[in-house]
Amino acid sequence: MNSVFVNRIIRACKLDTTLYEEVEADKSATTQAAIVVVLSIVAFGAGTFFTYGSFNVLIPILAALAGWFVTSLLIYFVGAKLFPDKNTQSNLGELLRTIGFSYSPGLIRIFGFNQDLLVITFIGSGIWSVIAMVIAVRQALDYQSTWRAVGVVVIVSLFQAYVAFKLGLMPSEDF
Repeated sequence: MNSVFVNRIIRACKLDTTLYEEVEADKSATTQAAIVVVLSIVAFGAGTFFTYGSFNVLIPILAALAGWFVTSLLIYFVGAKLFPDKNTQSNLGELLRTIGFSYSPGLIRIFGFNQDLLVITFIGSGIWSVIAMVIAVRQALDYQSTWRAVGVVVIVSLFQAYVAFKLGLMPSEDF
């Protein structure tokens, strides 16, 4: 990994808004964003391996990449088409790049190999990644309000949860 890429991951974790503007504009960063998504899911697998046993690598990576694409597409539709701000000018590529880098905090899940750290790293990285996604959405959609970005992320998340529930991907007895 080159130093520019590593620096971008660190800046994404620091919630640096200029990073999200930078990758939004850099069309060559789409591959880097995809690599961040893959590294995040690999960190998840490595973090849970010692607690839960084997980890199938290929299926979770493909699912994570598909989830990243679908989430970006839904956020584009909801944020840029249904609820645009007066300054909103975006495309799917910009959202793929910014949202991909918002997965960066998920890299700390590798520390889940220690059972004492498993829960805190997973909960912490989840909250941290949602905050990063809100910033990524705000920057990519040129929103003036963070609350508008929060609303878009919440709408898309609720829609995805509903679809997952209807498809039987979420246990119904917990609801």
